[in-house]
Amino acid sequence: MDFDQPPVVRVDAEQRLDPDAWPMTVPAVAQVVREGLVLPKGVTFLVGENGSGKSTLVEAIAVAFGLSPEGGTAQGRHSTRETESPLHTALRLQRGIGAPRWGFFLRAETMHGWYSFLEDHPNPWARQPDSPYHEMSHGESFLEVLRTRFDSPGFYCLDEPEAALSFSSTLGLISVLDRVVREGGQVLCATHSPVLAAMPGATILEVSDAGLHRTTWAELELVQH
Repeated sequence: MDFDQPPVVRVDAEQRLDPDAWPMTVPAVAQVVREGLVLPKGVTFLVGENGSGKSTLVEAIAVAFGLSPEGGTAQGRHSTRETESPLHTALRLQRGIGAPRWGFFLRAETMHGWYSFLEDHPNPWARQPDSPYHEMSHGESFLEVLRTRFDSPGFYCLDEPEAALSFSSTLGLISVLDRVVREGGQVLCATHSPVLAAMPGATILEVSDAGLHRTTWAELELVQH
């Protein structure tokens, strides 16, 4: 028996959603529900245009893992306005044997709300107080989250993290993800960035109107453009 497994080995659907209602009308979502999705060790990038379903899939897998749908961990759940799809209710994750249960969901569009949640609910057992994220620039706060929260093996989901990052900071993110993987973590990331998707050793799944398929960096449509 293989005991060297990532936090999430495979994603399957244990129930079916209405095929004529969103998000099942998105080809990539319907494909995952129908066929399942194997998540390898290391970093997996979902790359595609707006509306292709990549963020919907990352969100649903993160929530099925137990993470807060608006970002953060499983311990600190907050909600400003529920917008997540029902997809997570249909998914079943095959967890890795002996793999860590820690996880973090970095969702670019809702991080402001997570910062406010931390301010209103400080951790009394923390070794040091949380950083003053609201006093930082958008990019600086993201880099601080990467420094303080991506610090142990686990399952890390990211939804378009490059939105707040400069070119050099995106390279810094690649370095963080490389460290996470070397320490035994697993990453699932939706991105538009050809720089981020160029990370050596990453698995790339292109998401489009035809569904999703494994590809190489050079074959990506955004790289061709």
